[in-house]
Amino acid sequence: MPAPAIDAGALARGGIELTVEGERATITLNRPDVLNAQTPSTWRALRAVGDGLDPSVRVVVVRGAGRSFSAGLDRRMFTGEDVEGDAGLVSLAALADGDAKARIAGFQEAFTWLTDPARITVAAVHGHAIGAGFQLALACDLRILAEDAQLTMAETTLGLVPDLGGTLPLVRHVGYPRAVEICLTGRRVPADEALRIGLANAVVPAGELDAATDALVKQLLKAPAGAATETLALLASAASGPTLEAQLEAERAAQVRRIAALAAANAAGNGSGQ
Repeated sequence: MPAPAIDAGALARGGIELTVEGERATITLNRPDVLNAQTPSTWRALRAVGDGLDPSVRVVVVRGAGRSFSAGLDRRMFTGEDVEGDAGLVSLAALADGDAKARIAGFQEAFTWLTDPARITVAAVHGHAIGAGFQLALACDLRILAEDAQLTMAETTLGLVPDLGGTLPLVRHVGYPRAVEICLTGRRVPADEALRIGLANAVVPAGELDAATDALVKQLLKAPAGAATETLALLASAASGPTLEAQLEAERAAQVRRIAALAAANAAGNGSGQ
């Protein structure tokens, strides 16, 4: 069923489809004629989804319609022309540094909400995931790739940098030397290599991608919501490289909260400890 709380017009302008079924939301990039290339309207729509999803949604799946997940930025973004009413990247050069950074920060918000431990996020990737498409997949907690998937960080070869939150998770997943090689060469990383180096959690035949994603979501929803959120927060903190003592304290605090929640649930007689 569609999600009525989020502006349908904003979703349509951004080429985004959203369906919510119980505790699962599915975001579909739906501009297949341009391989789901992204524009500022896409990012506003993604941000609107993040702002408007009901708290009961626990898992968010991001996928692409047609032949590819996302071919990255709409090519018009590299020209001086407007893109559906928005100025392209060239316009940033005319802004003061602070204003340009503020505009990019707005773009980044379309991606960063996917890292919130309140929800588990899964990218189901087929075909090309280039640049902004690759970074959108990296923003998710988990990635399932079809065998035909290819990941490409093309920004540096175009004279730019990956600026949508992708550099940190890329280094976390593959390490600094390999991240340098992937970014500076702009080469395609095929699905089998992505699995081997830690960019994918699973690789499946293209015709089985949806079924594999559904099966994973079902497994993820088995964990109590509160415990899943606390665990995601702990793992994210650990990945960011805190001191051992800080991580131990975070574990202690999270466990105290979980024990209190379980005790309250048992006292109430439902035993779920959500």
